Amino acid sequence: PGFLFGLSHALLWTVIALAVVTIAIHSLVLLGSLGRAIGAWLTRAPGLDLIVTVYTILPLVAGPIFWGWGGFVGAVIGMYATLIGWTIAHELCHPAARRGPRIYKVNNQMVGVFRNLGACFWTSLAAPVFWFVRVAELAVYPVVAGLANLPRYNQRDWVNVSRQKFTGLVGHDLIWCLYCDWMTGIWSLGSEMLRNVESFWCPIRFSSTAKCDNCTVDFPDINGGWTDANGTIADAAATVEKFYLTEPKPSTNAWFGHPVRLTVKGKPTGQ
Repeated sequence: PGFLFGLSHALLWTVIALAVVTIAIHSLVLLGSLGRAIGAWLTRAPGLDLIVTVYTILPLVAGPIFWGWGGFVGAVIGMYATLIGWTIAHELCHPAARRGPRIYKVNNQMVGVFRNLGACFWTSLAAPVFWFVRVAELAVYPVVAGLANLPRYNQRDWVNVSRQKFTGLVGHDLIWCLYCDWMTGIWSLGSEMLRNVESFWCPIRFSSTAKCDNCTVDFPDINGGWTDANGTIADAAATVEKFYLTEPKPSTNAWFGHPVRLTVKGKPTGQ
């Protein structure tokens, strides 16, 4: 098919498909307890993984498969058209909240409407990146954790959304806050996993003082046990032995500051 043919068809079917999914989600309230249970499942992994994939990845895959490059462009336009359409409709359904104090109104005052909205939509380009991070959390880390006895996590405690419960959060503010809600959980979980990986295999401080200072917030072991950058491989091996083989031996090979390392049966270990 031609480019414009693919674009128009992908746009149309993307809007229709996402609109049907959106209406179905909003209609869950009509199903009583069953609807509440399904809704709760969709706000946490793995249900949230499914719904995010449907809204952000599936159209980008289906569009080019069926209609080539025109299908890809049409899918992108359709995704944004659905987002904007839902935003307008949701705000119209909540006139009091729409006219009241809003986060985006304050943001508009600070940087202007065009720059604020432009920045918001530009951040959406990161959604596929976070989706791939999420795939790694599901497909890569569990295997690594099993092989190296790293901590396993209840990923639902990180990957979930709850800001839809916040009073007065509607339309534009709601959808972008949910986006941030999702991203923050994924990134925090990924950081927790990477802390284990770094401290287990590479507990060596960076030679750049600025990098150490910048990374310490996310990797506390930089100042909490990693070997000095001016040391030797023997020092690094001794660090691994100290934190992973010294009794009482931890149940998992967690990063040094992890709670499982701070307590043994509820009592401080002194490490």
